[in-house]
Amino acid sequence: MPLFAANLTMLFTEVSPLDRPSLAAQAGFDGAEILFPYDYPAKEWEAALAGLPLAMINTPPGDWAAGDRGFAAVPGEETRFREGFLRAAELASRLGAARVHVMAGVAKGPQAEQVYTENLTWAAAQAPDLAITLEPLNPDDMPGYFLNDFDQAGRIVEDLGLAQVGIQFDLWHAARIHGDAAAVWAKHGARVNHVQIAGFPSRNEPGGGGFDLTGLCTCLDESGYQGWVAAEYRPTRATVHGLAWLGALKARSRLIGV
Repeated sequence: MPLFAANLTMLFTEVSPLDRPSLAAQAGFDGAEILFPYDYPAKEWEAALAGLPLAMINTPPGDWAAGDRGFAAVPGEETRFREGFLRAAELASRLGAARVHVMAGVAKGPQAEQVYTENLTWAAAQAPDLAITLEPLNPDDMPGYFLNDFDQAGRIVEDLGLAQVGIQFDLWHAARIHGDAAAVWAKHGARVNHVQIAGFPSRNEPGGGGFDLTGLCTCLDESGYQGWVAAEYRPTRATVHGLAWLGALKARSRLIGV
């Protein structure tokens, strides 16, 4: 059975960030992921996690309000990306996160792809024990983002040929980009090293949209997947009151999403 992580940036927002890990553990999650854990000192996150495994963090995005979405594919921002990646890798090591999502940033064209691949090759060499995830983000939610297609991500991963670099399969983005998340999984599942789930089309509690989450978990089991399934969604009410899906997936007692 895959391990389930709560995205603490989107779940349990009824309390402050440092109070969320304990609620996730009490709710039955096996671990957590935090998009941007840079607003609190590492020692405070260590105390807050209290042994709850951390699945993944993102590289620093820059000034989000000003439109920054990372820098890995942004020409002229190589130094800024590399400084941010080293910061993320150090924090991941300290907090025990085995994965870092490298944010590509707002860019386009052949030069951006060259910068992206060069930066990814460099990052992999700096942290050879760290899994690097690449997540395509849909253009409606993330206008101008460089990595906006799973076929594009698959080609880049294949061209890099680095075992530690894989695709982050976010069910929500796969469905928004390609229309058929199941077809995306069938095509690219072998390249996936992190999974995120949400309901579709609302991005609320997981389920809906014709995607069989129970079947996905079975597929992960059969493939020997060693990573996480992270819940990254917008709760329709207090998070703890909308977790029937988690118990069902853990018990495999019924289909979820069909």
